[in-house]
Amino acid sequence: MGLRILHSIRSVNPTGGGPIEGVKQISSVNCRHGHSVEVLCLDSPKDPWVKDFPLPCHAMGPSLLGYGYSPKLVPWLRAHCRSYDVVVVNGIWQYNAFGVWRALHGGTTPYCVFTHGMLDPWFKDTYPLKHVKKWLYWPWADYRVLRDAAAVLFTCEEERRLAQKSFWLYRCNEHVISYGTARPKGSPESQLQQFHDRFPELSRRRCLLFLGRVHEKKGPDLLFHAFAAILRTLPSGVTKHLHLTMAGPDDHPYAKQMKNLAVTLGIADRVTWTGMLTGDLKWGAFHASDAFVLPSHQENFGIAVTEALACGVPVLISDKINIWQEIARCHAGLAEPDDLEGTARLLRRWLDMPEGDREEMRKAARACFSANFDIEHTAASFSTMLNSLDFSHT
Repeated sequence: MGLRILHSIRSVNPTGGGPIEGVKQISSVNCRHGHSVEVLCLDSPKDPWVKDFPLPCHAMGPSLLGYGYSPKLVPWLRAHCRSYDVVVVNGIWQYNAFGVWRALHGGTTPYCVFTHGMLDPWFKDTYPLKHVKKWLYWPWADYRVLRDAAAVLFTCEEERRLAQKSFWLYRCNEHVISYGTARPKGSPESQLQQFHDRFPELSRRRCLLFLGRVHEKKGPDLLFHAFAAILRTLPSGVTKHLHLTMAGPDDHPYAKQMKNLAVTLGIADRVTWTGMLTGDLKWGAFHASDAFVLPSHQENFGIAVTEALACGVPVLISDKINIWQEIARCHAGLAEPDDLEGTARLLRRWLDMPEGDREEMRKAARACFSANFDIEHTAASFSTMLNSLDFSHT
């Protein structure tokens, strides 16, 4: 008999990136395997992404501020919790997590938590003032959320290990489960053609793809500086057709800073900003790329990294992406430190590689995805964990 699963998440807006994409991916497989899945969020019921969401979606907003407080969440969940075997909290530091604890604490419906990298000590080191605020919040809120969860889920061993370093007050039932994404559907040839129809100037370029939020955490400034250095120092025959494709939401102040930086560095004519890509256009961007590049300062998993692997695109990543060791072992990409020297070395190593070795790495990328990051592995691991919980209330 299938389980009745309710996912709690701050927003189902697709611009939220990895967490909501992960919910959609794993839920699709869970539904195929006979489970029922619904989503609880803090969006307004009028938001277009709520109306378009592919699963039953209970929107408790509009909510207040970035924290997402809504007085509707706790009463609704207390009234409906017996309709579900388990609640899965996606992310912490916002009310979709603490509200679940308030509603279910002391009850019989278990919940588990995906932290989605939000306990990584990088945040403590990079934003010390924000960390002080989080310390004031931690003991009476998210510490309790994790302490009382039936399971706290990490997507790899490195994420679990790092999570223990953010707060000395830390206690939870840790589980590391397989995590991944779905294989691309559709015709690669058609998807590539659609992408080149939209961006014809890229059809004759050797593209390095950055796909994701244009955020300082992901190191786009490092990429731009390293790219400019490569253009200055390598022979023009090597770099003649080299181009950066920046795919992701870019209508915000930090993205504007990065566009200005590209102009300052003299590489603006070598950078194409596509905005957020979805569906066939997104897959077309992968198929059009020589390699995927992400010099991120912190990434607990990186859905876009595994999507690149699924398309047979080698990944050039920092060693702060927690799955870098699995990728390196498979020879499916290259990894270096998340600084300017390391990012430039990533690009040089790729460009210096003989074409035969690059082709072998493309094959290794697909094999790495199949062995480690296919969503079917994730769903099986997730189901095994859920079935270990106590459903005696049902």
